[in-house]
Amino acid sequence: MMRFASIIICLTLLLSAGNLPALDLGGEVAVVYNTRVPESKGVADHYAEVRHVPENQVIGLGLPATETMTRTEYQDQLETPLRRELADRRLLVLEPDTTRTNLDARKVKEAKIRFLVLCYGVPLKIVADGSLNEPGQEKLPKELCGRNDAAVDSELCLLPWPNPHRMLSGFTPNPFYGATNPLVFNPANGLLIVARLDGPDATIARHLVDKAVQAETDGLWGRAYFDERGLPGGDAAKKGDDWILAAAQAAHQYGFDTVVDEQPGTFSAGFPMSQIALYAGWYDTDVSGPFKQPDVEFMPGAFAYHLHSFSAWTLRSTTNHWCGPLLAKGATATMGCVEEPYLDGTPNLAIFFTRWLSGFGFGAAAYASQGALSWQTTVIGDPLYRPFGRDPRQLHESLLARHSPMVEWSCLRVINLSLVHGVNLGKLTEYVHDSDPEGRSAVLTEKLGELYQRGGHTNLAIESWRRALKLDSTPLQTIRLTFTLANALDDSGRGNEALALYDDFLSRNPSYPDALALYQKMEPMAKRLHQKSKAKHYAAEIERLTPPPPAGSK
Repeated sequence: MMRFASIIICLTLLLSAGNLPALDLGGEVAVVYNTRVPESKGVADHYAEVRHVPENQVIGLGLPATETMTRTEYQDQLETPLRRELADRRLLVLEPDTTRTNLDARKVKEAKIRFLVLCYGVPLKIVADGSLNEPGQEKLPKELCGRNDAAVDSELCLLPWPNPHRMLSGFTPNPFYGATNPLVFNPANGLLIVARLDGPDATIARHLVDKAVQAETDGLWGRAYFDERGLPGGDAAKKGDDWILAAAQAAHQYGFDTVVDEQPGTFSAGFPMSQIALYAGWYDTDVSGPFKQPDVEFMPGAFAYHLHSFSAWTLRSTTNHWCGPLLAKGATATMGCVEEPYLDGTPNLAIFFTRWLSGFGFGAAAYASQGALSWQTTVIGDPLYRPFGRDPRQLHESLLARHSPMVEWSCLRVINLSLVHGVNLGKLTEYVHDSDPEGRSAVLTEKLGELYQRGGHTNLAIESWRRALKLDSTPLQTIRLTFTLANALDDSGRGNEALALYDDFLSRNPSYPDALALYQKMEPMAKRLHQKSKAKHYAAEIERLTPPPPAGSK
Protein backbone atom coordinates (compact mmCIF):
# COMPACT_ATOMS: atom_id res chain seq x y z
CA MET A 1 0.00 0.00 0.00
CA MET A 2 1.27 3.45 -0.89
CA ARG A 3 2.27 5.51 2.17
CA PHE A 4 3.47 9.08 2.76
CA ALA A 5 7.05 9.48 3.85
CA SER A 6 7.14 11.85 6.85
CA ILE A 7 9.11 14.54 5.03
CA ILE A 8 6.57 14.52 2.22
CA ILE A 9 3.63 14.82 4.63
CA CYS A 10 5.16 17.95 6.12
CA LEU A 11 5.85 19.45 2.72
CA THR A 12 2.37 18.74 1.46
CA LEU A 13 0.79 20.28 4.53
CA LEU A 14 2.87 23.41 4.09
CA LEU A 15 1.83 23.70 0.46
CA SER A 16 -1.80 22.81 1.05
CA ALA A 17 -4.42 25.14 -0.37
CA GLY A 18 -5.90 25.04 3.12
CA ASN A 19 -8.89 23.12 4.36
CA LEU A 20 -11.23 24.71 1.85
CA PRO A 21 -14.77 23.48 2.41
CA ALA A 22 -16.51 21.30 -0.12
CA LEU A 23 -19.18 23.65 -1.41
CA ASP A 24 -22.64 22.67 -2.58
CA LEU A 25 -23.51 25.74 -4.61
CA GLY A 26 -26.44 24.38 -6.60
CA GLY A 27 -28.76 26.72 -4.73
CA GLU A 28 -26.84 29.68 -6.17
CA VAL A 29 -27.38 28.63 -9.80
CA ALA A 30 -30.12 29.42 -12.28
CA VAL A 31 -30.30 27.17 -15.34
CA VAL A 32 -31.68 28.33 -18.70
CA TYR A 33 -32.79 26.09 -21.56
CA ASN A 34 -34.41 26.65 -24.94
CA THR A 35 -37.97 25.32 -25.14
CA ARG A 36 -37.66 25.19 -28.93
CA VAL A 37 -34.75 22.70 -28.84
CA PRO A 38 -35.94 19.35 -27.41
CA GLU A 39 -32.51 18.25 -26.15
CA SER A 40 -31.97 21.50 -24.26
CA LYS A 41 -34.29 20.66 -21.36
CA GLY A 42 -32.65 17.25 -20.93
CA VAL A 43 -29.28 18.91 -20.45
CA ALA A 44 -30.80 21.39 -17.99
CA ASP A 45 -32.60 18.72 -15.97
CA HIS A 46 -29.49 16.56 -15.77
CA TYR A 47 -27.36 19.46 -14.56
CA ALA A 48 -29.98 20.46 -12.00
CA GLU A 49 -30.11 16.90 -10.67
CA VAL A 50 -26.34 16.50 -10.41
CA ARG A 51 -25.73 19.93 -8.83
CA HIS A 52 -28.91 19.97 -6.70
CA VAL A 53 -30.37 23.06 -8.33
CA PRO A 54 -33.90 23.75 -7.04
CA GLU A 55 -36.65 23.14 -9.58
CA ASN A 56 -37.78 26.77 -9.30
CA GLN A 57 -34.37 27.85 -10.62
CA VAL A 58 -34.62 25.97 -13.95
CA ILE A 59 -36.05 28.33 -16.55
CA GLY A 60 -37.24 27.57 -20.08
CA LEU A 61 -37.42 30.34 -22.68
CA GLY A 62 -38.49 30.27 -26.32
CA LEU A 63 -35.34 31.23 -28.23
CA PRO A 64 -34.06 30.90 -31.80
CA ALA A 65 -32.99 27.33 -32.49
CA THR A 66 -29.72 28.54 -34.02
CA GLU A 67 -26.32 29.49 -32.64
CA THR A 68 -26.87 33.14 -33.53
CA MET A 69 -29.51 35.69 -32.59
CA THR A 70 -30.09 39.31 -33.46
CA ARG A 71 -29.90 42.18 -30.98
CA THR A 72 -33.67 42.45 -31.01
CA GLU A 73 -34.10 38.71 -30.40
CA TYR A 74 -31.57 38.86 -27.58
CA GLN A 75 -33.32 41.73 -25.84
CA ASP A 76 -36.92 40.63 -26.44
CA GLN A 77 -36.61 36.85 -26.11
CA LEU A 78 -33.70 36.34 -23.70
CA GLU A 79 -32.49 39.29 -21.63
CA THR A 80 -35.83 40.95 -20.76
CA PRO A 81 -37.89 37.80 -20.07
CA LEU A 82 -35.03 36.22 -18.14
CA ARG A 83 -34.62 39.27 -15.96
CA ARG A 84 -38.34 39.23 -15.23
CA GLU A 85 -38.30 35.51 -14.42
CA LEU A 86 -35.37 35.94 -12.05
CA ALA A 87 -37.13 38.83 -10.33
CA ASP A 88 -40.52 37.08 -10.15
CA ARG A 89 -38.91 33.97 -8.63
CA ARG A 90 -37.08 36.16 -6.09
CA LEU A 91 -33.72 34.92 -7.38
CA LEU A 92 -32.79 38.55 -7.93
CA VAL A 93 -34.27 41.21 -5.66
CA LEU A 94 -34.40 44.50 -7.53
CA GLU A 95 -33.94 47.84 -5.83
CA PRO A 96 -37.16 49.73 -5.16
CA ASP A 97 -37.59 52.86 -7.20
CA THR A 98 -40.97 54.53 -7.32
CA THR A 99 -39.79 56.96 -9.98
CA ARG A 100 -39.24 54.20 -12.53
CA THR A 101 -41.82 52.04 -14.21
CA ASN A 102 -39.38 50.03 -16.30
CA LEU A 103 -38.36 46.84 -14.51
CA ASP A 104 -35.31 46.51 -16.77
CA ALA A 105 -33.81 49.75 -15.48
CA ARG A 106 -33.70 48.68 -11.83
CA LYS A 107 -30.45 47.39 -10.38
CA VAL A 108 -30.10 44.29 -8.23
CA LYS A 109 -30.23 44.88 -4.49
CA GLU A 110 -29.88 41.28 -3.31
CA ALA A 111 -29.29 37.99 -5.07
CA LYS A 112 -29.99 34.36 -4.26
CA ILE A 113 -28.00 33.25 -7.29
CA ARG A 114 -24.48 34.02 -8.47
CA PHE A 115 -24.28 31.68 -11.46
CA LEU A 116 -26.23 31.29 -14.69
CA VAL A 117 -25.85 28.09 -16.72
CA LEU A 118 -26.98 28.21 -20.36
CA CYS A 119 -27.75 24.81 -21.81
CA TYR A 120 -27.25 23.30 -25.25
CA GLY A 121 -29.70 25.03 -27.60
CA VAL A 122 -29.38 28.52 -26.11
CA PRO A 123 -27.84 30.72 -28.86
CA LEU A 124 -24.12 31.32 -28.68
CA LYS A 125 -23.68 34.81 -30.11
CA ILE A 126 -25.41 38.07 -30.89
CA VAL A 127 -24.74 39.19 -34.45
CA ALA A 128 -23.83 42.79 -35.22
CA ASP A 129 -26.68 45.16 -35.96
CA GLY A 130 -25.54 47.57 -38.66
CA SER A 131 -28.59 49.78 -38.18
CA LEU A 132 -27.72 50.53 -34.56
CA ASN A 133 -26.20 54.00 -34.59
CA GLU A 134 -25.17 54.93 -31.05
CA PRO A 135 -24.27 58.50 -30.11
CA GLY A 136 -20.56 58.72 -29.45
CA GLN A 137 -19.58 55.49 -31.18
CA GLU A 138 -17.47 57.50 -33.62
CA LYS A 139 -15.15 58.27 -30.71
CA LEU A 140 -14.29 54.60 -30.29
CA PRO A 141 -11.13 53.15 -31.85
CA LYS A 142 -11.74 52.34 -35.50
CA GLU A 143 -11.68 48.59 -34.94
CA LEU A 144 -14.44 48.84 -32.30
CA CYS A 145 -16.73 51.37 -33.97
CA GLY A 146 -20.02 49.68 -34.83
CA ARG A 147 -18.90 46.38 -33.28
CA ASN A 148 -22.06 45.63 -31.26
CA ASP A 149 -21.79 41.87 -31.74
CA ALA A 150 -21.02 39.81 -28.63
CA ALA A 151 -21.05 36.37 -27.06
CA VAL A 152 -24.40 35.79 -25.38
CA ASP A 153 -22.62 34.75 -22.15
CA SER A 154 -20.52 37.91 -22.08
CA GLU A 155 -23.58 40.12 -22.58
CA LEU A 156 -25.77 38.32 -20.04
CA CYS A 157 -23.17 38.60 -17.29
CA LEU A 158 -24.06 42.32 -17.06
CA LEU A 159 -27.78 41.65 -16.69
CA PRO A 160 -27.82 42.58 -12.96
CA TRP A 161 -26.58 46.13 -13.57
CA PRO A 162 -28.48 47.77 -16.43
CA ASN A 163 -26.94 50.98 -17.63
CA PRO A 164 -29.06 52.97 -20.08
CA HIS A 165 -25.96 54.91 -21.10
CA ARG A 166 -23.77 51.85 -21.75
CA MET A 167 -22.66 51.71 -25.36
CA LEU A 168 -23.20 48.35 -27.01
CA SER A 169 -20.44 49.03 -29.54
CA GLY A 170 -17.09 47.87 -28.27
CA PHE A 171 -16.73 46.29 -24.85
CA THR A 172 -17.33 47.11 -21.20
CA PRO A 173 -14.25 46.97 -18.92
CA ASN A 174 -14.54 44.29 -16.26
CA PRO A 175 -14.34 46.00 -12.83
CA PHE A 176 -13.31 42.68 -11.26
CA TYR A 177 -10.52 41.84 -13.70
CA GLY A 178 -7.78 40.08 -11.76
CA ALA A 179 -9.97 39.63 -8.67
CA THR A 180 -8.42 37.58 -5.87
CA ASN A 181 -11.68 36.90 -4.02
CA PRO A 182 -14.25 34.81 -5.94
CA LEU A 183 -17.11 36.17 -3.82
CA VAL A 184 -16.92 39.58 -5.50
CA PHE A 185 -18.68 37.99 -8.47
CA ASN A 186 -22.19 38.65 -7.25
CA PRO A 187 -25.21 40.21 -8.97
CA ALA A 188 -25.44 42.71 -6.11
CA ASN A 189 -22.02 43.91 -7.30
CA GLY A 190 -23.27 44.03 -10.88
CA LEU A 191 -21.91 40.77 -12.31
CA LEU A 192 -23.40 37.33 -12.86
CA ILE A 193 -21.09 34.41 -13.68
CA VAL A 194 -22.48 33.00 -16.94
CA ALA A 195 -21.22 29.76 -18.52
CA ARG A 196 -22.72 27.18 -20.81
CA LEU A 197 -23.04 23.42 -21.12
CA ASP A 198 -22.65 23.14 -24.86
CA GLY A 199 -20.77 21.42 -27.63
CA PRO A 200 -21.20 19.57 -30.92
CA ASP A 201 -24.19 17.63 -29.54
CA ALA A 202 -26.38 17.43 -26.46
CA THR A 203 -24.69 14.28 -25.14
CA ILE A 204 -21.31 16.01 -25.00
CA ALA A 205 -22.92 19.01 -23.28
CA ARG A 206 -24.72 16.80 -20.78
CA HIS A 207 -21.57 14.95 -19.71
CA LEU A 208 -19.55 18.10 -18.94
CA VAL A 209 -20.96 18.22 -15.42
CA ASP A 210 -20.42 14.46 -14.91
CA LYS A 211 -16.73 14.75 -15.74
CA ALA A 212 -16.42 17.82 -13.56
CA VAL A 213 -17.88 15.99 -10.56
CA GLN A 214 -15.62 13.00 -11.20
CA ALA A 215 -12.54 15.24 -11.13
CA GLU A 216 -13.78 16.98 -7.98
CA THR A 217 -14.07 13.55 -6.34
CA ASP A 218 -10.84 11.96 -7.58
CA GLY A 219 -8.75 15.05 -8.41
CA LEU A 220 -7.74 16.47 -11.76
CA TRP A 221 -4.59 14.57 -12.62
CA GLY A 222 -2.35 14.17 -15.63
CA ARG A 223 0.17 16.30 -17.44
CA ALA A 224 0.19 19.96 -18.50
CA TYR A 225 1.07 21.18 -22.01
CA PHE A 226 1.64 24.78 -23.04
CA ASP A 227 2.38 26.00 -26.55
CA GLU A 228 3.77 29.49 -27.01
CA ARG A 229 4.99 30.94 -30.32
CA GLY A 230 8.49 32.10 -29.42
CA LEU A 231 7.74 35.71 -30.31
CA PRO A 232 10.52 38.29 -29.90
CA GLY A 233 10.40 40.99 -27.24
CA GLY A 234 9.24 43.78 -29.53
CA ASP A 235 6.35 41.87 -31.07
CA ALA A 236 2.95 43.38 -30.24
CA ALA A 237 1.51 39.91 -29.71
CA LYS A 238 4.18 38.76 -27.25
CA LYS A 239 1.70 39.35 -24.45
CA GLY A 240 0.03 36.10 -25.50
CA ASP A 241 3.30 34.21 -25.08
CA ASP A 242 3.84 35.85 -21.70
CA TRP A 243 0.41 34.75 -20.50
CA ILE A 244 1.05 31.17 -21.61
CA LEU A 245 4.49 31.02 -20.01
CA ALA A 246 3.11 32.38 -16.73
CA ALA A 247 0.32 29.81 -16.88
CA ALA A 248 2.89 27.06 -17.43
CA GLN A 249 4.85 28.27 -14.43
CA ALA A 250 1.70 28.16 -12.31
CA ALA A 251 1.04 24.56 -13.37
CA HIS A 252 4.65 23.62 -12.62
CA GLN A 253 4.50 25.24 -9.19
CA TYR A 254 1.30 23.37 -8.46
CA GLY A 255 3.01 20.04 -9.14
CA PHE A 256 2.09 19.10 -12.70
CA ASP A 257 4.61 17.55 -15.06
CA THR A 258 4.69 20.50 -17.45
CA VAL A 259 5.82 20.66 -21.08
CA VAL A 260 6.35 24.00 -22.85
CA ASP A 261 6.79 24.23 -26.62
CA GLU A 262 8.67 27.43 -27.50
CA GLN A 263 8.74 26.87 -31.26
CA PRO A 264 6.73 29.09 -33.65
CA GLY A 265 4.52 26.25 -34.81
CA THR A 266 1.99 24.35 -32.73
CA PHE A 267 2.60 20.86 -31.38
CA SER A 268 3.10 18.43 -34.26
CA ALA A 269 0.58 15.74 -35.10
CA GLY A 270 2.85 13.01 -33.76
CA PHE A 271 3.79 14.72 -30.50
CA PRO A 272 3.03 12.18 -27.73
CA MET A 273 0.67 14.40 -25.74
CA SER A 274 -0.38 11.80 -23.23
CA GLN A 275 -2.69 12.02 -20.21
CA ILE A 276 -3.69 15.66 -20.71
CA ALA A 277 -4.97 17.52 -17.66
CA LEU A 278 -4.20 21.05 -18.85
CA TYR A 279 -3.55 22.52 -22.29
CA ALA A 280 -3.17 26.08 -23.51
CA GLY A 281 -1.67 27.20 -26.79
CA TRP A 282 -2.11 29.34 -29.91
CA TYR A 283 -2.51 30.22 -32.95
CA ASP A 284 -4.03 27.86 -35.56
CA THR A 285 -7.40 28.61 -37.17
CA ASP A 286 -8.69 25.04 -36.93
CA VAL A 287 -7.94 22.21 -34.55
CA SER A 288 -4.55 20.74 -35.40
CA GLY A 289 -1.65 18.60 -34.25
CA PRO A 290 -2.31 15.95 -31.60
CA PHE A 291 -5.89 17.18 -31.17
CA LYS A 292 -6.74 16.22 -34.73
CA GLN A 293 -5.74 12.59 -34.23
CA PRO A 294 -8.34 9.84 -33.71
CA ASP A 295 -7.43 9.40 -30.05
CA VAL A 296 -6.71 12.26 -27.66
CA GLU A 297 -5.82 11.34 -24.09
CA PHE A 298 -7.82 13.87 -22.09
CA MET A 299 -8.00 12.98 -18.42
CA PRO A 300 -11.35 13.26 -16.62
CA GLY A 301 -11.89 16.95 -15.91
CA ALA A 302 -9.31 18.24 -18.40
CA PHE A 303 -9.21 21.93 -19.31
CA ALA A 304 -8.08 22.77 -22.85
CA TYR A 305 -7.89 26.19 -24.50
CA HIS A 306 -6.52 27.42 -27.80
CA LEU A 307 -6.17 31.16 -28.24
CA HIS A 308 -7.57 32.16 -31.61
CA SER A 309 -9.90 34.95 -32.69
CA PHE A 310 -12.58 32.51 -33.85
CA SER A 311 -11.94 29.49 -31.63
CA ALA A 312 -15.66 29.37 -30.67
CA TRP A 313 -17.13 30.69 -33.93
CA THR A 314 -19.32 27.58 -33.78
CA LEU A 315 -19.61 24.87 -31.14
CA ARG A 316 -21.43 22.42 -33.39
CA SER A 317 -18.41 21.22 -35.37
CA THR A 318 -16.07 18.38 -34.40
CA THR A 319 -13.46 19.42 -36.96
CA ASN A 320 -13.55 23.21 -37.43
CA HIS A 321 -12.22 25.90 -35.10
CA TRP A 322 -11.26 24.70 -31.59
CA CYS A 323 -13.87 24.61 -28.87
CA GLY A 324 -16.19 22.10 -30.53
CA PRO A 325 -13.41 19.64 -31.44
CA LEU A 326 -11.77 19.89 -28.00
CA LEU A 327 -15.08 19.10 -26.31
CA ALA A 328 -15.76 16.27 -28.76
CA LYS A 329 -12.36 14.74 -27.96
CA GLY A 330 -13.08 14.76 -24.23
CA ALA A 331 -12.19 18.13 -22.69
CA THR A 332 -14.39 19.05 -19.72
CA ALA A 333 -13.99 22.83 -19.82
CA THR A 334 -12.77 25.44 -22.28
CA MET A 335 -13.19 29.04 -23.36
CA GLY A 336 -13.23 30.66 -26.77
CA CYS A 337 -14.10 33.67 -28.87
CA VAL A 338 -17.14 33.86 -31.14
CA GLU A 339 -15.80 36.75 -33.24
CA GLU A 340 -12.61 38.84 -33.49
CA PRO A 341 -11.79 40.02 -29.93
CA TYR A 342 -8.23 41.34 -30.49
CA LEU A 343 -5.60 40.00 -28.13
CA ASP A 344 -6.39 42.29 -25.19
CA GLY A 345 -10.00 41.16 -25.41
CA THR A 346 -9.15 37.49 -24.80
CA PRO A 347 -8.79 35.87 -21.37
CA ASN A 348 -5.51 36.45 -19.55
CA LEU A 349 -4.34 32.87 -19.14
CA ALA A 350 -1.87 33.75 -16.39
CA ILE A 351 -4.73 35.05 -14.24
CA PHE A 352 -7.02 32.17 -15.14
CA PHE A 353 -4.57 29.44 -14.21
CA THR A 354 -3.29 31.07 -11.02
CA ARG A 355 -6.84 31.62 -9.77
CA TRP A 356 -8.19 28.22 -10.76
CA LEU A 357 -5.22 26.30 -9.37
CA SER A 358 -5.50 28.23 -6.12
CA GLY A 359 -9.05 27.01 -5.54
CA PHE A 360 -11.37 29.30 -7.51
CA GLY A 361 -14.28 27.63 -9.26
CA PHE A 362 -14.00 27.46 -13.03
CA GLY A 363 -16.53 30.22 -13.63
CA ALA A 364 -14.96 32.65 -11.17
CA ALA A 365 -11.47 32.02 -12.58
CA ALA A 366 -12.78 32.55 -16.12
CA TYR A 367 -14.38 35.90 -15.27
CA ALA A 368 -11.40 37.08 -13.20
CA SER A 369 -9.28 36.57 -16.33
CA GLN A 370 -11.44 38.66 -18.69
CA GLY A 371 -10.68 42.35 -19.02
CA ALA A 372 -13.52 42.88 -21.50
CA LEU A 373 -17.21 42.10 -20.97
CA SER A 374 -20.10 42.52 -23.39
CA TRP A 375 -17.54 41.18 -25.84
CA GLN A 376 -16.55 37.93 -27.53
CA THR A 377 -15.60 35.30 -24.93
CA THR A 378 -17.80 32.31 -24.19
CA VAL A 379 -17.12 30.10 -21.15
CA ILE A 380 -17.97 26.44 -21.73
CA GLY A 381 -18.20 24.06 -18.81
CA ASP A 382 -19.75 23.86 -15.36
CA PRO A 383 -19.05 27.20 -13.62
CA LEU A 384 -19.08 25.40 -10.24
CA TYR A 385 -16.29 23.04 -11.34
CA ARG A 386 -13.64 23.28 -8.62
CA PRO A 387 -11.10 20.44 -8.72
CA PHE A 388 -8.38 22.26 -6.78
CA GLY A 389 -10.31 23.21 -3.66
CA ARG A 390 -9.52 20.15 -1.54
CA ASP A 391 -6.65 19.75 0.87
CA PRO A 392 -4.05 17.64 -1.00
CA ARG A 393 -3.34 15.30 1.92
CA GLN A 394 -7.04 14.65 2.55
CA LEU A 395 -7.55 13.91 -1.13
CA HIS A 396 -4.56 11.55 -1.11
CA GLU A 397 -5.88 9.68 1.91
CA SER A 398 -9.31 9.43 0.28
CA LEU A 399 -7.79 7.91 -2.86
CA LEU A 400 -5.86 5.41 -0.74
CA ALA A 401 -8.93 4.42 1.21
CA ARG A 402 -10.88 3.84 -2.00
CA HIS A 403 -7.98 2.01 -3.67
CA SER A 404 -8.28 4.49 -6.52
CA PRO A 405 -5.76 4.09 -9.35
CA MET A 406 -5.49 7.89 -9.35
CA VAL A 407 -3.37 7.74 -6.20
CA GLU A 408 -0.26 7.31 -8.38
CA TRP A 409 -0.86 10.82 -9.71
CA SER A 410 -1.17 12.18 -6.20
CA CYS A 411 2.21 10.63 -5.42
CA LEU A 412 3.61 12.19 -8.58
CA ARG A 413 2.38 15.60 -7.47
CA VAL A 414 4.15 15.17 -4.13
CA ILE A 415 7.38 14.38 -5.99
CA ASN A 416 7.03 17.38 -8.30
CA LEU A 417 6.27 19.74 -5.42
CA SER A 418 9.29 18.36 -3.62
CA LEU A 419 11.47 19.00 -6.65
CA VAL A 420 10.20 22.58 -6.81
CA HIS A 421 11.24 23.04 -3.17
CA GLY A 422 14.62 21.33 -3.42
CA VAL A 423 14.01 18.04 -1.57
CA ASN A 424 16.94 15.63 -1.88
CA LEU A 425 16.75 13.36 -4.94
CA GLY A 426 17.72 10.33 -2.88
CA LYS A 427 14.78 10.86 -0.55
CA LEU A 428 12.46 11.15 -3.53
CA THR A 429 13.66 7.89 -5.09
CA GLU A 430 13.05 6.25 -1.71
CA TYR A 431 9.57 7.77 -1.70
CA VAL A 432 8.83 6.26 -5.13
CA HIS A 433 9.90 2.80 -3.94
CA ASP A 434 7.89 3.27 -0.74
CA SER A 435 4.80 4.38 -2.68
CA ASP A 436 5.03 1.70 -5.37
CA PRO A 437 7.00 -1.17 -3.76
CA GLU A 438 6.08 -3.71 -6.44
CA GLY A 439 6.83 -1.34 -9.31
CA ARG A 440 3.40 -1.62 -10.94
CA SER A 441 2.81 2.05 -11.76
CA ALA A 442 3.94 3.18 -15.21
CA VAL A 443 3.52 6.78 -14.05
CA LEU A 444 5.80 6.44 -11.03
CA THR A 445 8.30 4.13 -12.76
CA GLU A 446 8.69 6.72 -15.52
CA LYS A 447 9.22 9.40 -12.87
CA LEU A 448 11.78 7.23 -11.12
CA GLY A 449 13.75 7.18 -14.36
CA GLU A 450 13.64 10.97 -14.47
CA LEU A 451 14.90 11.19 -10.87
CA TYR A 452 17.78 8.84 -11.67
CA GLN A 453 18.64 10.88 -14.76
CA ARG A 454 18.59 14.12 -12.74
CA GLY A 455 21.03 12.51 -10.35
CA GLY A 456 23.39 11.47 -13.14
CA HIS A 457 22.54 7.76 -12.93
CA THR A 458 21.78 7.26 -16.62
CA ASN A 459 21.94 3.47 -16.63
CA LEU A 460 19.44 3.25 -13.76
CA ALA A 461 17.22 5.72 -15.61
CA ILE A 462 17.36 3.60 -18.76
CA GLU A 463 16.38 0.48 -16.83
CA SER A 464 13.48 2.31 -15.17
CA TRP A 465 12.14 3.45 -18.52
CA ARG A 466 12.50 -0.06 -19.93
CA ARG A 467 10.44 -1.37 -17.02
CA ALA A 468 7.84 1.36 -17.48
CA LEU A 469 7.38 0.32 -21.11
CA LYS A 470 6.35 -3.16 -19.92
CA LEU A 471 3.69 -1.79 -17.59
CA ASP A 472 0.16 -0.62 -18.27
CA SER A 473 1.04 2.68 -19.92
CA THR A 474 -1.35 4.52 -22.22
CA PRO A 475 -0.64 4.44 -25.98
CA LEU A 476 0.76 7.96 -26.05
CA GLN A 477 2.71 7.50 -22.83
CA THR A 478 4.27 4.45 -24.48
CA ILE A 479 5.38 6.60 -27.42
CA ARG A 480 6.79 9.25 -25.10
CA LEU A 481 8.65 6.61 -23.07
CA THR A 482 10.04 5.07 -26.26
CA PHE A 483 11.46 8.39 -27.43
CA THR A 484 12.80 9.26 -23.97
CA LEU A 485 14.52 5.90 -23.75
CA ALA A 486 15.96 6.16 -27.27
CA ASN A 487 17.39 9.62 -26.57
CA ALA A 488 18.97 8.42 -23.34
CA LEU A 489 20.49 5.41 -25.07
CA ASP A 490 21.95 7.55 -27.84
CA ASP A 491 23.30 10.15 -25.40
CA SER A 492 25.02 7.42 -23.37
CA GLY A 493 26.84 5.97 -26.38
CA ARG A 494 24.37 3.18 -27.10
CA GLY A 495 23.22 4.49 -30.45
CA ASN A 496 22.73 1.06 -32.00
CA GLU A 497 20.18 0.21 -29.33
CA ALA A 498 18.46 3.55 -29.85
CA LEU A 499 18.26 3.01 -33.60
CA ALA A 500 16.85 -0.47 -33.09
CA LEU A 501 14.21 0.98 -30.77
CA TYR A 502 13.20 3.54 -33.40
CA ASP A 503 13.04 0.84 -36.09
CA ASP A 504 10.85 -1.33 -33.91
CA PHE A 505 8.58 1.61 -33.12
CA LEU A 506 8.05 2.49 -36.79
CA SER A 507 7.40 -1.14 -37.71
CA ARG A 508 4.72 -1.27 -35.01
CA ASN A 509 3.28 2.15 -35.90
CA PRO A 510 3.34 2.41 -39.73
CA SER A 511 0.87 5.31 -39.73
CA TYR A 512 2.75 7.42 -37.18
CA PRO A 513 2.10 11.00 -38.41
CA ASP A 514 5.60 12.33 -37.70
CA ALA A 515 7.47 9.51 -39.44
CA LEU A 516 9.26 11.96 -41.75
CA ALA A 517 10.77 13.90 -38.84
CA LEU A 518 11.79 10.65 -37.15
CA TYR A 519 13.52 9.34 -40.28
CA GLN A 520 15.30 12.71 -40.59
CA LYS A 521 16.66 12.11 -37.12
CA MET A 522 17.55 8.48 -37.76
CA GLU A 523 19.47 8.96 -41.01
CA PRO A 524 22.39 10.94 -39.53
CA MET A 525 22.41 8.55 -36.55
CA ALA A 526 22.84 5.61 -38.93
CA LYS A 527 25.64 7.40 -40.79
CA ARG A 528 27.38 8.17 -37.51
CA LEU A 529 27.11 4.52 -36.53
CA HIS A 530 28.41 3.38 -39.96
CA GLN A 531 25.17 1.54 -40.72
CA LYS A 532 25.17 2.34 -44.42
CA SER A 533 22.28 0.14 -45.50
CA LYS A 534 20.03 1.61 -42.84
CA ALA A 535 21.08 5.12 -43.74
CA LYS A 536 20.21 4.41 -47.38
CA HIS A 537 16.81 3.02 -46.37
CA TYR A 538 16.07 6.05 -44.21
CA ALA A 539 17.05 8.40 -47.03
CA ALA A 540 14.62 6.61 -49.35
CA GLU A 541 11.86 6.95 -46.75
CA ILE A 542 12.60 10.64 -46.38
CA GLU A 543 12.30 11.13 -50.12
CA ARG A 544 9.05 9.16 -50.21
CA LEU A 545 7.46 11.07 -47.34
CA THR A 546 8.62 14.57 -48.28
CA PRO A 547 5.70 16.43 -49.84
CA PRO A 548 6.23 17.99 -53.27
CA PRO A 549 6.88 21.72 -53.39
CA PRO A 550 3.85 23.96 -53.92
CA ALA A 551 2.86 24.54 -57.53
CA GLY A 552 4.70 27.49 -59.04
CA SER A 553 7.51 27.52 -56.47
CA LYS A 554 11.11 27.47 -57.62
